[in-house]
Amino acid sequence: MKAVLLLEDGTYFSGEGFGKSGETAGEIVFNTCMTGYQEITTDPSYNGQIVTMTYPLIGNYGFNTLDNESYKPHVQGFIVKELCSTPSNWRYTLDPEQYFARHNIVGIKSIDTRALTQHIRKHGSMFGIISTECGNLDILGKNLQAYKAMPRNLVMEVTSKTPVHVPGPGKRVALLDFGVKSNIVRSLESRGCDIHILPAFSSYEEILSCNPDGILLSNGPGDPRDLAAAKKTIQKLLGVRPILGICLGHQLLGLSLDCSVTKLKFGHHGGNHPVKDYITGRCYITSQNHNYAIDNSTNNDIVITHVNVNDNTIEGFRHKQLPLISVQYHPEAAPGPQDSAYIFDDFVRMMA
Repeated sequence: MKAVLLLEDGTYFSGEGFGKSGETAGEIVFNTCMTGYQEITTDPSYNGQIVTMTYPLIGNYGFNTLDNESYKPHVQGFIVKELCSTPSNWRYTLDPEQYFARHNIVGIKSIDTRALTQHIRKHGSMFGIISTECGNLDILGKNLQAYKAMPRNLVMEVTSKTPVHVPGPGKRVALLDFGVKSNIVRSLESRGCDIHILPAFSSYEEILSCNPDGILLSNGPGDPRDLAAAKKTIQKLLGVRPILGICLGHQLLGLSLDCSVTKLKFGHHGGNHPVKDYITGRCYITSQNHNYAIDNSTNNDIVITHVNVNDNTIEGFRHKQLPLISVQYHPEAAPGPQDSAYIFDDFVRMMA
């Protein structure tokens, strides 16, 4: 089926649709990973976004039931140059077309994803709309503006609705779920933690009611500045228990310490971002998925521990007095060696 992708600046691409027929709109971002497309589609941090894969062939090892990062896909749409129709892997249970159709995801293929990526890099991330039903750009433009005007609480759409307990013999962790990835939970499980997964907007009293040894602020979608209630709760928790922030949780922790947050031109989305660790002197290749970054210029009590080598944005910090550590990248994602997983070990030691 024919499909069209229209960006809010009027740029458009014609291609072929796959998955669900229909229309979808969201913020267009590009991901530079060569593999891991199933983990990307099921990452709650992509809620509200249409993901462009820069690697030209996607789907060659199919989809399975084991590699999900949450209970369902969260991408608003999917853009590829070529979607593999003959996957080959002993673990796969669904081919790409079946997967996207089953989960009602509207996709477009056979477009120049390199040109689209270069356009976003030049002009910045922007909203777009994919349609397999309408080729009239004026109508699609109006539909896109109507979508942008719709209020959405992206975190509330993905957070746990009720507390979830994952028992373990070790340190007790209250995990605030802003859109947590399953591998963060698995990383804590592997270290014996007793995990209490709590809804994103749990109160100060509800968080401490499980008597945690430490608190983890998870990743999630959207602008952290929209989460004023969560920021106030985190401010009350400062110094009460050790805290680890990851991705959106990192940004919220920064906001609670009176740092400012800015939106990046086109964000960091991929598995090949180099990060310099000032404590060890090492450079790590990290997995990242965020459109915002913190600025510590307003808080002298923060020590910057990690910086992105590409653009010098802050990737991690510690507090001089309080038991707080925070990273912008995903230490659980393991884009290659699991060399960033030490963050969880530091968190367990901090709780002890």
